[in-house]
Amino acid sequence: MRPQTISRVIRQALTLLIAPVLALMPQRVSLRLLERAVIRNQARDALADLPDGIHVLLCGAGGPLPDINRSGPCVAVQAGRHLYVIDAGTNGARNLGRFGVSVGRVEALLLTHAHSDHIDGLGELGVLRWVTSGSEQPLPVHGPSVVEDVVTGFNRAYAADAAYRTAHHGTEIAPPNGCGLNATPFSMPEDSELQLVLENDDGVRISAFSVSHAPVCEAVGYRIDYRGRAIVVSGDTAYSENLVRQAQGVDLLVHDALANSMTERIATAAESTGNTRAARIMRDVPSYHATPVQAARAAAEAGARQLLLYHIVPALPSAAFERVFLDGVRNVYDGQVTLGRDGTLISLPADQG
Repeated sequence: MRPQTISRVIRQALTLLIAPVLALMPQRVSLRLLERAVIRNQARDALADLPDGIHVLLCGAGGPLPDINRSGPCVAVQAGRHLYVIDAGTNGARNLGRFGVSVGRVEALLLTHAHSDHIDGLGELGVLRWVTSGSEQPLPVHGPSVVEDVVTGFNRAYAADAAYRTAHHGTEIAPPNGCGLNATPFSMPEDSELQLVLENDDGVRISAFSVSHAPVCEAVGYRIDYRGRAIVVSGDTAYSENLVRQAQGVDLLVHDALANSMTERIATAAESTGNTRAARIMRDVPSYHATPVQAARAAAEAGARQLLLYHIVPALPSAAFERVFLDGVRNVYDGQVTLGRDGTLISLPADQG
């Protein structure tokens, strides 16, 4: 199935048409429309209503740089009836709600590594999942051993907030035992090893493998298998032979991408203004991220049927920049390529064979 995106152009056009009408409506009519909208949104779940299979939603398609179309890295994966989230970048948790996905259904968070742009929304994800579902168990957070320090820090930072919410809403809405996060660490997989992290009775298997993101020594990607379908999410990595090894034959490779030709231009421009610090950072980051062409090469070598690029760096404000970003990709990979943005959805129906 081809990827789908929420059309920002259509939404903006409708807003321009409807806003003047709403301004003239009596207050009671506006409130009635609000009520109907809430009923409609509460009655659906954009992922739960999809057929059996693996469905991948980018709740955050960007990296650490501001981008109007792309929030911090966050990938929601529904396998069968089970919903998981890989990384929790800025706005990822809120975007789930914005895209019509019930945050309360998230069963576990899978952390690729502890860079700030992959964890800064973790506390919010835990709170939203807790209060919207009334869960009596904290959100499990799987990841390399560093996950214990990350979870401890967030739990400490959100302890007062959790107590306030239980005191305000009561234990039925905000059960005190369900607040926060629960670290579930695993040892770093050896190179060439695919290490099982999570498995359930419905046949969902989630495995971790090491990637190349030095000096980050605990960085992993994830492979998810379910009913004849398989996807790999890279996390942050330079071109990785191990990723190619673990992604053999997958239906979808979700790979980070950084256009070093563009970041070098940014560095040069920053340098010309005397901002040597920004220039240095822009010249450092390409060393541990794959370029779009390298991500495409990995997809080709793995025999992946589709490639979805995310963790897009730098920000791409228009289609013209997107063309520059993708330059050379088609020279190395002839499968379907999608340049991700917030709301990109790719569905892989279960293999019925």
